Amino acid sequence: MKILRAEIRKLRTSSLAHNAGWMLLGQGTNVLLQTAYFILLARLLGVTQYGIFAGAFAFVSIAAPYSALGSGLLFLRYVSTDATSHSIYWGNVLFATVLTGSLLTLLLRVTAPHLLNPQSAAIILLVALSECVCRQIATCVGQMFQAFEQLQMTAAMNLITSLLRLLAVLVLYARMHHATAWQWAFASLAVSALAAAVGSMMISIRYGRPRFVLRLFFSRIGEGFNFSLAASTQSVYNDIDKTLLSHYGMNVANGIYSMAYRVVDVATIPITAVDAAALPRYFRQSSEGAVSVRNLSVRLAARAALLGIVAAVCMFLAAPLIPLIIGKGFSQSVSALRWLCLLPVFRAIHQLTGSAVTGLGFQRYRTRAQIAAAAFNLGINLWLIPRFSWVGAAWASLATDGGLAIVNWLLLHSLMGRQGRNLS
Repeated sequence: MKILRAEIRKLRTSSLAHNAGWMLLGQGTNVLLQTAYFILLARLLGVTQYGIFAGAFAFVSIAAPYSALGSGLLFLRYVSTDATSHSIYWGNVLFATVLTGSLLTLLLRVTAPHLLNPQSAAIILLVALSECVCRQIATCVGQMFQAFEQLQMTAAMNLITSLLRLLAVLVLYARMHHATAWQWAFASLAVSALAAAVGSMMISIRYGRPRFVLRLFFSRIGEGFNFSLAASTQSVYNDIDKTLLSHYGMNVANGIYSMAYRVVDVATIPITAVDAAALPRYFRQSSEGAVSVRNLSVRLAARAALLGIVAAVCMFLAAPLIPLIIGKGFSQSVSALRWLCLLPVFRAIHQLTGSAVTGLGFQRYRTRAQIAAAAFNLGINLWLIPRFSWVGAAWASLATDGGLAIVNWLLLHSLMGRQGRNLS
């Protein structure tokens, strides 16, 4: 009991815990908003239309991280240590996202009919504009507040987006009671555009307007692309299964699986909050030595894994509530959620240890691990999904996230050993 009280006192006086607390408070409210949002959205669309939208959304999500070319994380890395450079990195965020996001939107529109079923391909333009341009700007604004350790503002950005989406789905549900994937894609674009505009005004009012320096864009494009590649590979092993379910025309199965996966994503929010609070600290503590970063990462990963275990138990026990709350069309999501419930545990380990690798300046090694995970996930899904539908997708997700947790843990300790040998 004395040890527990001591740990609580440490957490109360820790700025990291303070920031994580803001994120958890914001994310806790966000959980409620997102839960209400995706319950109403599932009821609004029904299992088939939900599957159509999920297929388009997953396909776009794989490419969307390239839209900002890592400019949000570049802001986080460099402005965390030099706040005077914030205006030019803010300009870099806008320039990179608008230019690259627009080009990606056109590319996705051209390729979608060859890779997705016709219903999902028809809404790609709307979904791509929403996710590749508008949502990326809002996400980068959150990372910019994160650089200043103003995580209450990062949490506020998430809340604004979730609240706007909830209001949009409430309006559609009240007026139509049932909507198509196309109608929701249009509403989602309007919401994302509004959230991006609000976020841009917030950051500009608080820290100043952006300045555009093209030289900075070209000088950091390689490093930013590396961040984008890492985020994209994460999207691949998170979303390629839903894209393939769409490709094979399994819209109902995609709705069932995507609903369960969405519950897992919400359950992982507390872990994401800890990771978001830790990343700027990793960057700062890297100057004190790799051992300091490694020790912090191990402690946080252990605590986040405990949160993941609690989430897994809750999801396993609460899974039968899905068809009661959302509708009988999603009854198979009960089994899907029980298959996927261990994902938060695996994510806790690979996110916290992976962010430590990033903070130490070894992002290239983390990227290689994520590329390997993405390639493995794609290959195993190509084999499992045609044979076992969403069940095969669930098996592939467990194998990928579990494997990545092991790889990132070993990678962090391997890099520590290499650095120790170099010092000796």
